[in-house]
Amino acid sequence: MVKHAQGLRFVGILALLLACAAGESPPPTEMDYGDYRGRWCVDDHGYVHVIGQVYYPSPTACPCTCTDDGPVCIQPTCARIHPRCTRISYKACCPVCEAVARVCVYRGRSYRVLEEFRISRCERCRCGANRQVYCSVSACPAPHCVNPTYDPHHCCPVCRDGPNCFAGSRVIPAGGPVDINEYTVCYCTYKDDTWHTHPHATCEERPHTIYWWRWLLLLSVTT
Repeated sequence: MVKHAQGLRFVGILALLLACAAGESPPPTEMDYGDYRGRWCVDDHGYVHVIGQVYYPSPTACPCTCTDDGPVCIQPTCARIHPRCTRISYKACCPVCEAVARVCVYRGRSYRVLEEFRISRCERCRCGANRQVYCSVSACPAPHCVNPTYDPHHCCPVCRDGPNCFAGSRVIPAGGPVDINEYTVCYCTYKDDTWHTHPHATCEERPHTIYWWRWLLLLSVTT
């Protein structure tokens, strides 16, 4: 049976060679596709796929579906790459993470787990156990002066002149009464019984008796 099949194959090949030598066109074979649209699809390697079949044209290509109009290839929704991925492979339709960092990587620098670091004078960060970086901004208390200074070496403003407040357009120090003129005395008050001074001073008129004593004293000197 095997010898008979081999004999038929030899006869077919011999007939094909004689036809080519005689200038005749060989009869169509199963590898002569012609216009294959509507019947099958051929991938990059020459493999044939029937209508409705899902296949990959190449190892790095995304899946395609063989249709009557030819292959239809749609980019699928790929999984999100891990933010700490250090090596990505593009040998498939979707990229694949092959290695994840064992440290925290933030702005191009590596930090050990539980390590704390500053990225600015007001921002402190920490490398978490899950290799995520968590940052917080320092909360500055309200300054106890009306003319704070912003020092580049400090996160929060500082009161170089100490606590003070406004008496009109004038800045007066806190801690005691300040004579604004011979008729008015002002002092900085504290807000809600705290050590923070109120931005505006409390001003009072002097008792009239003081004015009379000053007038009498001035009169005695001139006479």
